[in-house]
Amino acid sequence: MAKVVYMSLPFLSEPHKTIASSSSSPSSSKPLKLPHRTRSTNISISSSTNGSANRSVKPQKFNSDISPHRAVSAVRLMRIELGGAFADLLNEKGKGSGENEMGYVQRTLGFRTRELNNQDLRLVTDIVGGAIRWRRYLDHLISSLCHIKDISSMEPLLLQILRIGVYEIVKLDMPPYAVVDENVQLAKAALRPGAGNMVNGILRKLVVLKWIVRRWTKYLGQEETIKLMIWNNSEPSFSLRANRAIGFSRDNLVTQLNELKVPHKLSLHLDDFVRIKTGLQTIIHAGLLKKGLCSVQDESAGLIVSIVDPQPGETIVDCCAAPGGKTLYMASHLSGQGMVYAVDVNSGRLRILKETAKLHQVDGVVTTVHADLRTLTDGEPLKSNKVLLDAPCSGLGVLSKRADLRWNRNLEDMEQLKNLQDELLDAASTLVKPGGLLVYSTCSIDPEENDERVAAFLIRHPDFHIDPVDRYVPPDFVTPNGFYFSNPVKHSLDGSFAARLVRAL
Repeated sequence: MAKVVYMSLPFLSEPHKTIASSSSSPSSSKPLKLPHRTRSTNISISSSTNGSANRSVKPQKFNSDISPHRAVSAVRLMRIELGGAFADLLNEKGKGSGENEMGYVQRTLGFRTRELNNQDLRLVTDIVGGAIRWRRYLDHLISSLCHIKDISSMEPLLLQILRIGVYEIVKLDMPPYAVVDENVQLAKAALRPGAGNMVNGILRKLVVLKWIVRRWTKYLGQEETIKLMIWNNSEPSFSLRANRAIGFSRDNLVTQLNELKVPHKLSLHLDDFVRIKTGLQTIIHAGLLKKGLCSVQDESAGLIVSIVDPQPGETIVDCCAAPGGKTLYMASHLSGQGMVYAVDVNSGRLRILKETAKLHQVDGVVTTVHADLRTLTDGEPLKSNKVLLDAPCSGLGVLSKRADLRWNRNLEDMEQLKNLQDELLDAASTLVKPGGLLVYSTCSIDPEENDERVAAFLIRHPDFHIDPVDRYVPPDFVTPNGFYFSNPVKHSLDGSFAARLVRAL
């Protein structure tokens, strides 16, 4: 299995053997294809200013778009590896060293940049010295990010550019997107557009990991962050929910699993759930899902349904309902009496939800509503005593199963999501009858998407108050504020959050 930097905690410590050897989930991104070349390159390196080395395919020219300290650092690191230079530029040839280095850049890369000033000289010395000192560590991160164990086949100049970018992000804490952009430009100018694309992909992955790791360290501390990343990179377990709506109990499901020789454990928290580590494909091939006998659903989602506490005869509005796991589980509690209105902006996902409701024989108590919740409340909205808002979120609680999310989130996304969550909470609150219940939930472990969104909502809506969840879930899941929270490391479940908010009469 490919090694993943997500486990290496690059911003807190050096590589740890146990962490570095952890595997990514099968759904993680595919390995990047490296150019399989020998250590030789079409770029010639001269060991003296009087050498004749040059790049014949590129005319010598001035390139104002390239950062001089990065161009000099890249060429100097190559010269050092070939034994033609030392790390400390400032102490080598005094005031003339900058001009000498730019001469090497011109002969090696085929272009000059602006001359190095004193700050550039200091940066070159810092970057070159640091890249040499931390080379093994930097190479570990690069290898992990591109999912290639041995990066020795990578073009020497490309590897040096990557080392520079990783060092600038991890050790110098430079503005990350500026680092990405300028090293991409260097790779494109010195090599080719494809090399720039590769630098872009690898460094952007690192930027994503940086903000996530630092964010978790801020809220959880270093030790818990390491445990969380180990969990996220371990093989995920899955839970199956027996479909009580058709009279298929957990005992029936266990019988089927025994016949299929699928190892399993009973859920400690929910009577309809069974946990499995392996054998999901066997279950799928046996047709248990296709027949509607069970569904794949994490226990953390089932516990959120417990917090809603659906009862026969009730009308429940499920906002942002698709793909519908919670909708169907709530519907199965109604015993054919009542209604779950499944609202979602995505018509395709709603269509699938409707088909699955029919398969699970709960279509008589499920009504799909294609609408944006924020505009649904215009005019005469639905009114209910129970409303569930399972809000769009970062998904930082489900990274063990959704490895793709770790590469597709950034800090700007979080701000946009928080604004959207506030808007959806405001809209959902208008659907709640006086004395009714609004349940706000996410599959995130980030306090800014959870506790802070509830706190902000209560300031805007003083007619709502917190109703503690301790009557509906085991005490181990109840926070000091009376919210529900599942911790992936502590509970071996997906991370999730829920709050019960009751409207005044």
